[in-house]
Amino acid sequence: MNTDHRNKGNTMRRVVVLVFSSMILLFVACQIYASSLPLDKIKLPPGFVITVYADNVPNARGMTLGQNGTLFIGTKDKGNVYAVVDRDGDQRADEVLTIARGLQMPVGVAYRNGSLYVSAVDRILRFDKIEQRLTNPPSPMVITDRFPTEKHHGWKFIAFGPDGKLYVPVGAPCNICDSDPDRYALIARLNPDGSGYEIVAHGVRNSVGFDWDPRNHELWFTDNGRDLLGDDQPPDELNHASKPGMHFGYPYCHGGTIPDPEYGGQHACREFTPPVVALGPHVASLGMRFYTGKMFPSEYQNQIFIAEHGSWNRSKKIGYRITSVSRDGQGQYRYSVFAEGWLQGQEAWGRPVDVLAMPDGALLVSDDLAGVIYRISYRKP
Repeated sequence: MNTDHRNKGNTMRRVVVLVFSSMILLFVACQIYASSLPLDKIKLPPGFVITVYADNVPNARGMTLGQNGTLFIGTKDKGNVYAVVDRDGDQRADEVLTIARGLQMPVGVAYRNGSLYVSAVDRILRFDKIEQRLTNPPSPMVITDRFPTEKHHGWKFIAFGPDGKLYVPVGAPCNICDSDPDRYALIARLNPDGSGYEIVAHGVRNSVGFDWDPRNHELWFTDNGRDLLGDDQPPDELNHASKPGMHFGYPYCHGGTIPDPEYGGQHACREFTPPVVALGPHVASLGMRFYTGKMFPSEYQNQIFIAEHGSWNRSKKIGYRITSVSRDGQGQYRYSVFAEGWLQGQEAWGRPVDVLAMPDGALLVSDDLAGVIYRISYRKP
């Protein structure tokens, strides 16, 4: 055999061995990282268990599920969109694929009729036939670029409602300001092709999570309260928009009862719709969903789960947990902690962002600090 050919063959074998070895090392490193997370610190009700569904998902934020079971995940700072695949159905991801890079705060992801919709501050993108092209993603189509370009509260959770329309929030471009009410501090909706834009809720400072009551299809959403009014006010909010056109108080009134020191003199709090539940102050309530799965005990049916990302502006941190909101027989709402332990003392090792019930009834939780997706399941004790 020619010496040159023999050398080339040896070189190729070495390259293959190196690549294969690197893949094994990366896989082992990911397993070690996932197993090193202190999941034993997470406190859950009896019978519930938390495991890692997917690791190596840096800056994981919004989640949505494709019709073939692909989990799509947006990010904020990373600029990536991921696809997580569990091929063997063992409730553990087999592969994490990056299907888009370099986008502007693509927090929100929504799936409809084979297409993935992604928010990118001033625009909504659409990736067609995405589950058939995970390894060769198509170039996205811009369905609209009508939204403001400001990055302050410019990232967007998005979701399709029962009416088939895409709901898109637009946060206030500031901590507190009286901005154009037809451009900011609202929740809007539009048709899947980008047409038919209309505002459905005003006075919403910054909603990064919403869902529809499965019993009557009415919209509920979390809203982050303003900063710099002290440790204990105002609360974050859980709001109920029973019809289009309601106003929820920002920037004039916070939490239903707290006039803003700068703008509160312009309108009284009684003019606006108060929150159904005042959440913790500065907990950064983000993703929320009604639980409609069958795995959890019956008392959890139609409860709301909320991911509280955690405070950055309190002298003593709060949040960094999953809370739930339930309603008793007298119609009173109960706000309680479901899962906690990501905050140890004043140090956080994880920050929940979004929640999503899977077809088997397990609850997924994204964590942008740890860069993983957790799976919370239940087995009767």
